[in-house]
Formats: sequence, structure tokens, C-alpha cells
Amino acid sequence: MNAPIAPRPSLDEALNGDQRFQLLVDAIRDYAIYLLDLQGNVSSWNTGAQRFKGYAAEEIIGQHFSRFYTAQDRERGEPQRALSTALQYGHFESEAWRVRKDGSPFWANVVIDIIRNEKGEPIGFAKITRDITERRRAQEEIERARDTLAQSQKMEAIGRLTGGVAHDFNNLLTVIRSSAELLRRPGIPDTRRAHYVNAIAETAERAAGLTRQLLAFARRQSLRPEAFFVSQRLDGLAQIIDTTLGGRIVKRQTLAVDTSAVLADPAQFDTALLNIVINARDAMPNGGQLSISSRNVDHVPPLRRHARVDGAFVAVSVEDTGSGIAPDTLGRIFEPFFTTKPTGKGTGLGLSQVYGFVKQSGGEIAVTSTVGVGTCFTLYLPRAANVPVPLAAACVQDIDNTLAPRKVLLVEDNETVGRFAHGLLAELGLSVTWATGAQAALAVLEAGRDRYDMVFSDVVMPGMSGIELGHEIRRRWPDLPVVLTSGYSHVLAEEGTHGFELLHKPYSLEGLLKALKLPSRGQ
Repeated sequence: MNAPIAPRPSLDEALNGDQRFQLLVDAIRDYAIYLLDLQGNVSSWNTGAQRFKGYAAEEIIGQHFSRFYTAQDRERGEPQRALSTALQYGHFESEAWRVRKDGSPFWANVVIDIIRNEKGEPIGFAKITRDITERRRAQEEIERARDTLAQSQKMEAIGRLTGGVAHDFNNLLTVIRSSAELLRRPGIPDTRRAHYVNAIAETAERAAGLTRQLLAFARRQSLRPEAFFVSQRLDGLAQIIDTTLGGRIVKRQTLAVDTSAVLADPAQFDTALLNIVINARDAMPNGGQLSISSRNVDHVPPLRRHARVDGAFVAVSVEDTGSGIAPDTLGRIFEPFFTTKPTGKGTGLGLSQVYGFVKQSGGEIAVTSTVGVGTCFTLYLPRAANVPVPLAAACVQDIDNTLAPRKVLLVEDNETVGRFAHGLLAELGLSVTWATGAQAALAVLEAGRDRYDMVFSDVVMPGMSGIELGHEIRRRWPDLPVVLTSGYSHVLAEEGTHGFELLHKPYSLEGLLKALKLPSRGQ
């Protein structure tokens, strides 16, 4: 009879604690796990570390761990910073390039933890490194694909934009060109002549409005904020809004009687409101109801991942009972060029203009919508500190004609515009000297500043800009008024008018008269 076989000891019984730990650590091949002393020298090394760092244990133990870093990181002191952070906070984690024994780089996820003895004293560091190069490459591929898609969408959007703008401008140019050609015909009755002239003037103003929309959506137009009451602006827009809505849409207004004044550009406010109204009309082809309301609020609610903003605002809401906006579209409605309308039916600038205007004004815009129920846009605009002058009083004040200039220095580098402006100013009875640049203008003033009552200068010019010219004139001749004119300037858009009177191109005759403090032609 065979003697019973004595049971073999288990692995736990056969190995002591240190041996079991080392065996476990060595079995982990996807992580480099090793220990450092307080100086950063390697004191242990597992199989995973050898596998993707390339060093055998006998080669690396006793060596400083900074050899795994790139030369640039060593120069910046990154190894010391990592140990200092782990020593201070007990933990350090980062992702960065590391270097193998053969010099090849790999993208590593690194974790360093402090090791303490029974007394809580630091005695070394435990370091775990994982090679995540493939994951990084996959992420880079995803980002490249996103960039490619974004670029493709941008080009598609630009195509929609140019198509829509070209369509709108061609319509406007058709009116202008046809009217101009009809004016050339001999023997036109005065009534027909006046009709064609008015058509050209009105169409040019609409073209200027389209340009303002382009600049406003891009936040490239310098705003002219002033205090106004929403109710007053809506009174002025009432007929336009009613005409835009047509007879099948009912308009309701609920304007709080104690609503404070708003501080914003009133013309841009009008454009923003009309853009929202037009979208509401298009969402109610079979009729419906449009409600406009205003109220004082003490904060802007959290919107588009932005936290709540406390402050004094006036909330202006425009709500319709239209088709609503689908959730997957709602997040894109303020994107530049984005439109759900067919090509040629819209430029995608309307809501972009609204968003640009509100953000430039220091406010915010909220939108809620339910498909089949309707949409509500709410503009949060900052309240004005001072109450605006009532419209009736503003009309009485009018222009102080005693300040009107008689001798003007015109500064314009564009020959066509300069010749036209020179003729226009001369037609108004002014004595005009035309300088084709800022340096030429300064030379003219040096020769005789007393010969001029005002400088009327373009902003965008080669060399010294109109703003720089204005500052130089202020420094040398502080009593000489400067009026600037521009269709677009990034400096004006970003920094404001620098305290100068600004006349936007294309300007009207009445706008020019007001800027130069000349009496209206209607007086």
C-alpha cells in the first residue's frame, strides 16, 4: 500500500510577501511598474517596463529616471517638477512623450505616487507608465477627420453665403441699373424722374443694410451704443413689422410700463428684431400669432454651457406659434452661414447678425422651441445708467449751426471716392482741400492750420490710418475737429471710435450734413 502523498504547499505558502508582490508585478506586461528612491533613482523594475522601454533590470536599476524623458523636457526641469508635485500632493499624473532605450519616442500616461513608511515619512516613489501611442494616433486621426469635415462644411457654407448674397445684390443692382438707364432717356417727366431717383436711393440703402448685416454677423462693425427705450423703437418699427407679417399673422405686444432703457446700438437692435420677425413669419406660412414682450431682469440664466450672469438687463422676447425648430438644428441656428432655406432664398446671416449684435453689446440671447408648437427668442441687453432724452426733446435740440465748418480738409486715398466726396462737399458750399493720405494732410495743416475748420478723413488708408491721423491732430491741434468715415475697420470694430465722430460708408447726404453740423437740406 502506497503511502499518502503529502499535500504540496500553495503558492502563497511557498513565497513570502515580497516574492508574491514581485511575481504579480512582473506578470503585468502592459504597464511599466517600478520604484524610485527620493532622489529619483530606479530601485526596482518589472517585465512590462523592460518590454516597452527596452532596459533590462540590471541596466537600469540605480540609474536616474530622467533618462526616460526627452532632452527638451530635461532642459525644462520636467523630471524634478514631477517628483516635487508627487512629494507635495502625494500624487502626480501626466501625458507626454517619453524615450525608449533605442531613442524612439512613445506617448506615455505617467502616474507617480509617494511611498511612506509606518511613521508617515516619505521614503520613495511608485511609478506606473503606460504606452498609449496608438490611442494618441487614433485620436489624432479622429481630429484630422473632424477638421476635414469642418473645412468641407465651411466651404459649403461659404458657397451658400456667396450664392445668397449674390442673389440679393443682383436684385438690388437690377433696380439701380434699370433706374439709371431710364434716367438717361430724354424727355422723362419730372414725376417719373423723381420716382427713379428715389428707387436708386432706397435700393442703395437696402444694399448698405445687407453690408451691415455681413459686418454685424462677423462682429466687424463698430457699434454706436446709446440709451433708448424698447417701446419707442417698436413704435417706429410697427408699420414695418406689420407689413412684414402680412394679414394672416396676429401681432401682440406686452411691454412692461416700467421697463428701463437699454444701452445698445438702436439701428442694430432694429435689424436684429426684424431678422427674428422675418424668421417667425417664415415659420408660420399658414398664419399664427407673434408676441413681443419686454421686462426688467436681474440676471441672464445659464445658456449654452455658460454660467448664470447677474446684472441689470432688459429682456426682449419674440415668440411665435410656428413650426418650431428641430433639436438637432437648434444648436446650429447662430452659426455663420447656416440656413435651412433653399439656395437663393436666404443668406444665413439673419440670426448670425442677431447673435453678433447681442454679444458685442454685452448681452446674451436665449432660444427655446418645440416642434409644431413654436419658438421664443429672448434678447438680454444691458440696462442704460442714464435715461435717454425723449424723442420730442431731441428733435427740438437739433444741430448747432454756429459750429458748422466752412473750410474742410478732406483726406481720402481712393481717387474715385475722393473726387466724389470733394464734389459733394463743394456742392454744399464748403471750401475743400483734398489730401490723398495722412502724411499729406499733416503737411497741409503744418502749412496753415488756421485755414481749416474741420478734417474729414477716411479710416483705412495705407501707411498712417485715419485713427492715427486723428490722434496726431489731437496732439498738435487739439481744437481742430476730426470726423472719420469708414465702411469697415477692424480697429474700429475691436476698439471703438476712440472718441471721434464716425460716419459709416456708404453715407447719405443727411448723414453727412449731421456729421459736419450743417443745416438739413430740408430746413
